[in-house]
Amino acid sequence: MAIRIITDSASDLVRPQRKEVTVLPMSITFGEREYQDGVNLTHREFYERLVEGDDLPVTSQIGPGQFGDAFRAAVEAGETVVAVTLSSKLSGTWQSACLAAEEFPGQVYVVDSESAAIGEMILVERALELLDQGLEAMEIAQKLDGEKKDVRLVALLDTLEYLKRGGRISPSIALVGGLLSIKPVIAVERGEVVLLGKARGSKNGNNLLMGEIQKTAGIDFARPYRLGYTGLSDSLLQKYIADSRALWAEHADQLPICTVGGTIGAHVGPGAVAVAFFCKSAKH
Repeated sequence: MAIRIITDSASDLVRPQRKEVTVLPMSITFGEREYQDGVNLTHREFYERLVEGDDLPVTSQIGPGQFGDAFRAAVEAGETVVAVTLSSKLSGTWQSACLAAEEFPGQVYVVDSESAAIGEMILVERALELLDQGLEAMEIAQKLDGEKKDVRLVALLDTLEYLKRGGRISPSIALVGGLLSIKPVIAVERGEVVLLGKARGSKNGNNLLMGEIQKTAGIDFARPYRLGYTGLSDSLLQKYIADSRALWAEHADQLPICTVGGTIGAHVGPGAVAVAFFCKSAKH
């Protein structure tokens, strides 16, 4: 039976290259105007509005009805579904997918990525690898539930301004951080955003980011990995790639790079650099 992979646009798969993938758009609101992420608001347009406007964007979860419509269309086309969603600890999107899936027992399997952005993206890409290996939908979902524990998503932020604007840190901390050029390194662990450390200046920030990656069991280059950036320019990402060449040089001629969209970009702002990968495990 044919298999459909359904995900939300928080995975940053705004233009899926595979016909088996369906991306449902999250809603992003600037002021009184609502947009559909990746449909009538590109990543570039999002950051232009973020930088130039005064309105702090608000993101909204995908409702059960939207998932239900997508699941029904797939099932009626003779497909079974694996749905990979944004972390349930960051959004109600996973719960919406689970509610919608109740109508399709044995036909729709929902996986909480316990990640976001490019961390969620590489789990979708892993689902496609398993599909190509001939696994059934239930088997793919079970494998993803096991392997998602190996996913690491680590990011270096360029500014504390947007965390302040979103109420996640105090204005005084943001002011001191800006004056001292503090670059925080964050990660998504067990589905939640955590602060791993702080560094003064971009060079020290890059070193801290590399250090956090090196603390893992190592990057599993046999499974998907991805680098991403927020904002209108990839200059900070390119600097990070140059500084961290030793991590990648023996494994890849070119690194897969993409932009991180508004679902996460609204909270971290432009200039962030993110790395997502599966760390090596005993089974790989």
